Amino acid sequence: MNGKKGSVEIDIPPPNKAKQPEDGNKSGFQGFPCKAWIWSAWEFCKDDVDRVIFSFKVGLAVLLVSLLILLRGAYEIFGTNIIWSIITVAIMFEYTVGETFNRGFNRALGSLLAAILAIAVGQLAQLTGRIAEPIIIGLSIFLIAGAITSFVKLWPSLVPYEHGFRVIIFTYCFIIVSGYRMGNPIRTSMDRLYSIAIGGFVAAFVNVLVFPMWAGEQLHEELVNSFNSLADSLEECVKKYLEDEELNQAEFSEKVMDEFPDEPAYRKCRTTLNSSAKLESLADASKWEPPHGRFRNFFYPWSEYVKVGAVLRYCAHEVMALHGVLHSEIQAPYNLRIAFQSEIQDAANQAAELVRSLGKDIWNMKRSLKTSLLNRVHSSTERLQRVIDMHSYLLTPHYDLPDNSSNPLPKLSHVLPTTPYDFLDQEDDVCSTNHEKSSNHLTQNLTGSYYEMIRKQSRRLNSWPSSEVDPFEKGGGSRIGILPQMRAVKSTAALSLTTFTSLLIEFVVRLDHLVEAVDELSKMAKFKHEDL
Repeated sequence: MNGKKGSVEIDIPPPNKAKQPEDGNKSGFQGFPCKAWIWSAWEFCKDDVDRVIFSFKVGLAVLLVSLLILLRGAYEIFGTNIIWSIITVAIMFEYTVGETFNRGFNRALGSLLAAILAIAVGQLAQLTGRIAEPIIIGLSIFLIAGAITSFVKLWPSLVPYEHGFRVIIFTYCFIIVSGYRMGNPIRTSMDRLYSIAIGGFVAAFVNVLVFPMWAGEQLHEELVNSFNSLADSLEECVKKYLEDEELNQAEFSEKVMDEFPDEPAYRKCRTTLNSSAKLESLADASKWEPPHGRFRNFFYPWSEYVKVGAVLRYCAHEVMALHGVLHSEIQAPYNLRIAFQSEIQDAANQAAELVRSLGKDIWNMKRSLKTSLLNRVHSSTERLQRVIDMHSYLLTPHYDLPDNSSNPLPKLSHVLPTTPYDFLDQEDDVCSTNHEKSSNHLTQNLTGSYYEMIRKQSRRLNSWPSSEVDPFEKGGGSRIGILPQMRAVKSTAALSLTTFTSLLIEFVVRLDHLVEAVDELSKMAKFKHEDL
């Protein structure tokens, strides 16, 4: 047909060129490789073996209550109501012993209240006759199981018992409806209460006796890990600030405000700041646990762990602020940072040592006086403050024109120098008479890095100072307009170091509150007293 007028050519690919499956090992579910899924599951199990143990414990508990259905004798006693045992295990069984007891208490109390209400309403409905009975039952379901219970569970002080109110809703409906059809609400409610009690007993028995996972142990370990993470974050942040000659400022983006995946210091500090909900959840669950292990005291002060965690996060905010200075756009030059290295490093190390020591005391459940450590921390901080005060002229550079206005200023070329170093040399010639001899050498070493910073920042529209065109690349300009800008950026960059040291000093001040919180915990928990 190709030779005829108006013919259409259709290219049909040969059968052997048809698209073949890319990988024969891929499963039919969304095309994910089976090997990759197995490897991911293996890594998930290796990360926390307790997850695997918890899964087997749930399987064991469900198997035990299922035997009541498989065995004819138990099934003849309870009938189909025995299925409530399986439902109770599935709902009540939680990761830790404390959470299981808490959930079991809510379920038991909710089931008991629902049964009492259902029996009372059912008996009252039977007395009204066959016509009014379904109407009364329907109204009770709407009011008791629906509106009133749903409203009460939203009350702020009753939020911890929210699961119990949910149990009231569906248990009340099941009992009163089945009692209406079967004609014996008391027998129905009692059989289901027995089944729920059996399921709750099996869940508690398995969770306590088979590799128990105590919420108190996890809370204790989580708080100690937060202490160590905070100390590591402080040391790593200060170390990077002092050792990196050229700090890498990432371009502004959404990720800059959210995460720095390659920095352990940031991740550890963020974990500490986000530990509030976990500590509160573990503390609430620990209150339901009986004395166990190292925590043999009744009414152990688990709530104090939450208070110590709050003060610890109060200190972690300062470390996060130090990290923000580390990644700020305006940075003090390396030569200026290194001039105060010894004092900054000593203050950070002493503070980190104190934080680790507090965490170690909590882990060992010992109470020791931190007077010597606290004195060393304050001494190193005071030494840093004195050094900053003595060399404040390095952090606030200023240049004053001669007081005698009759003396003409040195002549500058009509065209600005083409290299930054020529320009800075001229500026040093103009202002050299106003420098102190002790700071002259250091200031000359820092001018090059200041100038390079100005050139990079002035190219950005939203940076400080805001400028679309580099003022040093313009064809002209006045000495009066450029020199103040140069001096302002110098002063701002030098003050970046002042900000960093101020945050470090503020962190040390907040450590006093942390020491007091840990001491209060040790008193209430009756830690073993040990003098240093």
